[in-house]
Amino acid sequence: MYPSFYFKSNFHLVTLLGLKAKDPVELLEKIKKVPRASIYYHTHRFLQQHHYLSPEPPNDFAYWLINVLNLKDLGELFAGVDTVSFRNMESLRAEFIKILETYLSRSGRIAECAEYHEFHFISCLTFILPTPYVAHSVKEFRGILSKISINSLYFHMFEARMRLERDENDFSAWFKSIGKNDLARTISKLDPYTITLEGLRKKIIETVSKYD
Repeated sequence: MYPSFYFKSNFHLVTLLGLKAKDPVELLEKIKKVPRASIYYHTHRFLQQHHYLSPEPPNDFAYWLINVLNLKDLGELFAGVDTVSFRNMESLRAEFIKILETYLSRSGRIAECAEYHEFHFISCLTFILPTPYVAHSVKEFRGILSKISINSLYFHMFEARMRLERDENDFSAWFKSIGKNDLARTISKLDPYTITLEGLRKKIIETVSKYD
């Protein structure tokens, strides 16, 4: 008998850390010390809050560097970081540190923002919630996928892999556990960072329909 898939959801309690940066030097200093949840928040919040946009807006660091400090080249380096290629927040943090250290070692330009335009670091606490949906088969899974909330889809596709530092999303892990290895590999190959969450939902449903 196959193990069942229990759909879950989540919400974030956002908290101000009381840390801010007025220039790239302070940005580097704070990125080195903030908790992992802060790195996660500033690089992933747009995916959930602005799920109707495609492509997604840049991460908060890139936005501030480009639009507040007018450091376009540096901001584009941040925006160009392939977030999906990182499996944990420490590796992503290290990439941002590398970019900033390299920039600061080569550039004599240290732009400083105007008062009240500093970068304020934010973190979040994540709470996991059960939902009433349980799938006992691939066919049931497909039917339920059209009913779950965006938050639930986000949790199983993004949270499981990035914040919890897993190598695969929850859906692929379950398909593998019930012997649907081809389906698991196909879902794992989807790049959820290049389409909206609703577009991702549609793509997963279409893919699962070929296997149920």
